[in-house]
Amino acid sequence: MLKKQTVWLLTMLSLMIVLSVYYMTSPDSEDLAYLNDGQDKASKKAVPTDSEEAEVEEISNLGQDELFTTIRMELQDKRNMEKERLTDIVASSSASAAEKDEALKEIDAMEEIASKEKILEETIVASANYEDVLVRSEDANVTVQVKVKENLPKSEAVSIIQMVKDELGDKKVNVSYVPSEANKKE
Repeated sequence: MLKKQTVWLLTMLSLMIVLSVYYMTSPDSEDLAYLNDGQDKASKKAVPTDSEEAEVEEISNLGQDELFTTIRMELQDKRNMEKERLTDIVASSSASAAEKDEALKEIDAMEEIASKEKILEETIVASANYEDVLVRSEDANVTVQVKVKENLPKSEAVSIIQMVKDELGDKKVNVSYVPSEANKKE
């Protein structure tokens, strides 16, 4: 019988293949997402707090729903591969007790971060009734992308930064917004 992780991985791979075929065959396949790196006038800056640079950027893309979903899937796949590697260390007969203990601590830390990201996403969505929020924490940096109908006000960006700091501690927080589909069609 296949392991639960194997079934999940096969399901995600199948979904990625289906999405890839969809994007390749769709008439709008030339529309690619890109992050505005501040080179043009569309870049917006939020008010820095506690010597923190909070950058609010516009992301140009026609399919933000798919963008957020794809990023979430890629992040989950990356974490699952790392978790599987650590689980192999724990199950290994050649690994020392210290190595196994360290691997278990890393697994717990990964699960805790994923849980906190999910809590933050739900909290931020509920705080201002945003369409969607994506939170990614890597090392000392946290990236928050918010899907909104209009530009993200600086006060809301500052509020989001504070929520992230309350949940994840003192990390560098980058907040950006993605215009919603309804806004782009008008």
